[in-house]
Amino acid sequence: MVMRDGGFRLLAALAVLGLASCGQGEQGEPDTGGAEPAGEMVLYRGNAAEPATLDPHHTQGVWESDIVGDLLIPLTTAGPRGEAIPGAATSWDIAPDGLSWTFHLREHLWSDGVPVSAEDFVFAWRRILDPATASSYAYYLYPIRNAAAVNGGRMPVADLGAEAIDARTLVVHLENPAPYLAEFMTHASTSPLPRHVLEQHGNAWSRPGNYVSNGPYVLAEWIPNDHVAAVKNARFFDAENVAVDRVVYYPTSDYSAALQRFRAGEIDIQSRLPSAQIDWIRENMPETIDLKPTLTVEYIAMNFERPGLDDVRVREALSLALDRETLVNQVIRVGQPPAYSMIPPGIANYPGNVRLTFADMPQAERVARARMLMEEAGYGPDNRLRFGLAVRAASADARRVPAAIQQMWSAIHVDAEIEQSDAAVFYDLMQEHEFDAGMAGWVADYNDPSNFLDLLRTGNSNNYSQYSNPRYDALLDQAMSERDLEARGRLMAEAEEIALNDHAWIPMFFHVTDSLQRPYVRGWINNINDTNRTRWLSIDEAARAALFPNRYGR
Repeated sequence: MVMRDGGFRLLAALAVLGLASCGQGEQGEPDTGGAEPAGEMVLYRGNAAEPATLDPHHTQGVWESDIVGDLLIPLTTAGPRGEAIPGAATSWDIAPDGLSWTFHLREHLWSDGVPVSAEDFVFAWRRILDPATASSYAYYLYPIRNAAAVNGGRMPVADLGAEAIDARTLVVHLENPAPYLAEFMTHASTSPLPRHVLEQHGNAWSRPGNYVSNGPYVLAEWIPNDHVAAVKNARFFDAENVAVDRVVYYPTSDYSAALQRFRAGEIDIQSRLPSAQIDWIRENMPETIDLKPTLTVEYIAMNFERPGLDDVRVREALSLALDRETLVNQVIRVGQPPAYSMIPPGIANYPGNVRLTFADMPQAERVARARMLMEEAGYGPDNRLRFGLAVRAASADARRVPAAIQQMWSAIHVDAEIEQSDAAVFYDLMQEHEFDAGMAGWVADYNDPSNFLDLLRTGNSNNYSQYSNPRYDALLDQAMSERDLEARGRLMAEAEEIALNDHAWIPMFFHVTDSLQRPYVRGWINNINDTNRTRWLSIDEAARAALFPNRYGR
């Protein structure tokens, strides 16, 4: 999943569309902005950015999926440790050849009382794959038989390999065996949709007042660039075990400002911390951090259509000159490991051990080789390569890393101009290939290396660089049809080595769980998937009131 930081430019548009609903005070403050409403357990989450949408067929950012994951339950869902557990389905059977999975749905309701059926899944999947929907995440469903052909307009949606045998039995036919399918199905794009609501409201179904959920929460209000609020769904199948009555998500793209709100007790959880203040946090609030590895990579994409960047020598030089150790140890200093591969350590079904060829070379030697490559490509002190470096967000953290990279590249005859925009604009530019180089990130949608490697498939909407290598694609195709997990892993490792040798992108560093959470938030468990659904959380009200008596004291 795209990892985006920063706010969105949608305030005026969303206000016109009526996304602001009930609960807004006279000054535009949420009705939960002060002390909690009497008798309610309210959780306040700093959520990194303003969502562009809560329609799972158009969401892309992790902050959007964090909200949608509280509203909708796919066939499987994230458990207390981020692991895949039964969701809308209670169990499933796998055919001997691995090409068909039969999911048995639990008897449960949409929040308006209408039963959830297998047809709701078929309807939703046909919608996301319909070319008219123009979902950038449609490719995610390509493991389903005929999904790519349907999405490409070569087959009708009715030919999709998903069929509702009856109201509670869904059969999914696959192009190739997918041993990771149970985890794959936790993703928001595979959620069911309430067909009866979409038939009434169309694309407006996902606005407050129209949104119907099958998950633990129901969308209550959306005040653009202020907050999104959801309330407990009384019809959720496990409602009796959901403790938090109301959850408020704040768009907190300015991490330093978010830290101040966190310290004041306005936010119980903040999804990202300001790295410039990590030393202060470690000294004064060590109980609020728990840094664990996650399946996330930050990288630089280079547009292969741009002069200079179409030269593999230049791309290698840019990667060589990037001092990853300095970035993670002196600029960020939170504990991120430097990245010399595309795929984070600890991922399932993968042998690993694939790295950039210069990984063990001292940095001074890397820079010397980078200069040599640049000069071979025709650049030098009197003919410097100039291009834009697109970055997202406007926080101090978003500026520090690209500024350091700009300086590193300057030493090899490169002048990179930092071009900063909010996340919505940034990722539009990346997907439309209207950039030179850009700092991007990817959070695993499921724990399998294919989720990262697929980003560089020819034609993938998230293949920002427009990288295309037939051998690479063929190896991934071969891996997808391989049932032996070890053999499959070796094929994917061979594909990764090709992409690294082509310098298809520049891996920078992997992530850790750099969030802030108060100990009085019970049930929070940092995990490799970096996922904590509100369903599993609760508040120790006495502990919160003791820490912030003026705000929460009774």
